[in-house]
Order: sequence, then C-alpha cells, then structure tokens
Amino acid sequence: MIFQTRKKYGGQLVEYNKYLNQLPDPSELIEKHRFDGNVPEVNGHLHSPWSFCPFNNINQMFEMAGQEKIKAIGINDFYTLDGYSDFGENAFRTGIFPLFNIEFMGLMQDLQSKDILVNDPNNPGRIYFSGKGLKHPAAIGENSRKFLGDLQENSLKQVKEMCQKTNAWLEEISAPFGLDYEEVKDKYAKELVRERHIARAIREAVFGYFDTDPKRKDFFEKLFGGKKIQASLNSIDEIENEIRSVLLKIGGKAFVPEDSAAFPDLSQIIDFILDAGGIPCYPVLLDDKNGNITAFEEDWERMHAIFQGFGVSCLELIPHRNSLEKLDEFVKFFVKKNYVISFGTEHNTPGIYPISVKVEKDRELTAELKKISYQGVCVIAAHQYFVARGKEGFIDGKGKAKLDNQDYFQDLGHAVIREFTISN
Repeated sequence: MIFQTRKKYGGQLVEYNKYLNQLPDPSELIEKHRFDGNVPEVNGHLHSPWSFCPFNNINQMFEMAGQEKIKAIGINDFYTLDGYSDFGENAFRTGIFPLFNIEFMGLMQDLQSKDILVNDPNNPGRIYFSGKGLKHPAAIGENSRKFLGDLQENSLKQVKEMCQKTNAWLEEISAPFGLDYEEVKDKYAKELVRERHIARAIREAVFGYFDTDPKRKDFFEKLFGGKKIQASLNSIDEIENEIRSVLLKIGGKAFVPEDSAAFPDLSQIIDFILDAGGIPCYPVLLDDKNGNITAFEEDWERMHAIFQGFGVSCLELIPHRNSLEKLDEFVKFFVKKNYVISFGTEHNTPGIYPISVKVEKDRELTAELKKISYQGVCVIAAHQYFVARGKEGFIDGKGKAKLDNQDYFQDLGHAVIREFTISN
C-alpha cells in the first residue's frame, strides 16, 4: 500500500520523504532556525473530503489555512490514508507543513462492562483514537492492510443498509425523490460514505424539491414521523444534525445497528498506528457547553494510569467545544505528566468556520496554551522527519515515547516546519 506525494524540487520530481531526506541534518537545521519566541498558528486535526468535512476539496482547506496564516495542518480522516497524496501536494504548493494522521473508533471492553463513557458521550466503552505523524508514503504490513480493509468494509456495509432503509421510508411517505447509495457516494464522498453524507443528500434534496420554508417544514414533519423540525432552516449544520438524530440514530426509521466487529480493541488500533510509523494519540472530549465531562475523563489520575499502561503519551483537544478554564486546567495537569499535547478543530460537521483554533464562543487561546499546542505539533513534525529518513522518531522500537527528549524534538520540529515553509 503506497501513497505518493511528489514535488518539483531541485529540477526533479521527488517524493515527500525524499524531500525530508534532502533537508540538512538535525543539528544544522536547529542552528539555522532557532526558536525566536514567535508562536505560529497551527491545527493538528482536520478531516478532509476523504471522510467527511464541509470543504469542497483539500485545496480549499489549504487556501483557508493560508489566508489565516497557519503554518502547519494535519489531515485526520477516519479509517483511511487515501487523502495523503492530495494533502501533501497542496502542502508543497502552499508552503504549509503537512501532518499525516488517522482516526479510529474502537472499544475498551472493560470500561464498557462498567458502563463508563470514554470520549464518546453516548456509548459506554466507545473510544475515538488517533495516530499522529504516520509515515508517508505509507508502507504497512499485511496484517495492518487487512485490519484497515475490514474496518472500511464494515463501515460501508452499515451505511449501505442505512441508505436502503432511508429509501424505503422515502417511498413510504411518497417523497418526490429517492436515495441511492452510489449516487450519494459519487456526489458527496470519495470512497468512504458516512451517515453525515446521507444527511447532506437528504437536506439538499428537500431544499431542491421544495421551494418555500412552509413546504420544507411540512416535508420534514413527514420525514420525522410526525415530529416538527426544531432546527433553523437557515442553518445547514442544525438541519443535517437533526436529520441524523431523528432518522439515522437509535429509534429512527433508517437506524442500522453497528456491527461489534467495526470497533476493534484499543490495543489493535495502537498496533496499526505503530506499524504505520505513527504516534498513538488520545483525542480528549473534555467539557461540553453544559460543563459535562465523561466518567473516564473526569478522573485524570486514572486516565494517566490507563494511558501509561497502553504506552500513550500524546493527547489532542478540540478547544472550540471546551471552556477556557477547564481546558487550561486539564492541559497544565498533563503537561506536568510530560504528555505531548496538540490542538485542532476537526471540521467534521457541515458548517464552514475558520481553521484557526479557538476556545468555545470564539475565545482566544492563552499565549501559554498556544505555545503548548505548537510544541506538540513540532514533536510530530520532527517525528515525521526522522521516520522519513529511516530512523526512529519520537517513538522507539518498543513503541515507547522518548519523553525525556521533548525539548530536542520541539526544537527540531520547529526547524523542520520553518525550513519547509521557507523553501516551498
């Protein structure tokens, strides 16, 4: 499984890892680009059209990042590496450093048996988990290829059944349109169709077939089995989320239970990430707009103990869903525990909003939090630099993070990002 990114460099087409190989040695790079205290904007977690996002294409992601003067962004799609080539090519075109990541949904069975919510607020034991700084071009073993292929197959099987049930319900309520899986895939997705794509297809069809708000409201009431729509018809995000909630989730006419095989054990996910050359990373949910925190995430000492058992020393947060006070408290706690921490925005919902990382209600990050996030991204960038050169990165041969060398990786990663942004 090889995914290539090429760039005009030195008069020749070279792959991304060859570009990194042509960079100076670490000591020379660090000396050339000493950190001057200026902390640039970065975003370590963005979904692309290869899973689900509001962007029309990866090019748009980089155009927005460029306009917002962001120096590094990370692709973070579910179950796929297929967006890496396009992502890397746009990075070279714009001079914005690329971070190659991936995301999974897994299961911690011991916590599920105890009815403990992890970082999915609705399903006990369900865990979202990421790999950071994967090798690109990717080269993974046979077991990893099968692991990824099986997850993709299970995901697509569920969504195909959702499409069939949705279409049957549309026929039952005499809708003027139907829903075809292949059409949804061709129009809205790359390869992996997700339930968010179904919601988008329905929303666009409703607005295309009905030309007034009263007619649209009447149809949504039929679609929702007699329930009036609560979302504002001016909000794409609210409408599509309500379609998912009422139609595609538990109790909905098109709900399809997930196959337990679609949620691997966390240890399997970590094995894949290590095989792909990445850094295992836990995406933190933390507090929501009402101050709620899952049972797993409210006990930080227990979190730390469990993560150490799995060899996980990297965390990522999506600050726009958190309060500044709780975010600051959480980050400082885990910085003292020597964790690598980065921030992102996800962008896995319908609405377009800036790529610059903010806290809830568009509050700015403190200077300290912004620096911590940048240092985390620098560690990932340095890791990619070493792995591309065929050496151990931040993760050693036994899957352990080199936590005592974080300062060195931060300095090197800063230099790598600076060199990339200057030379491209």
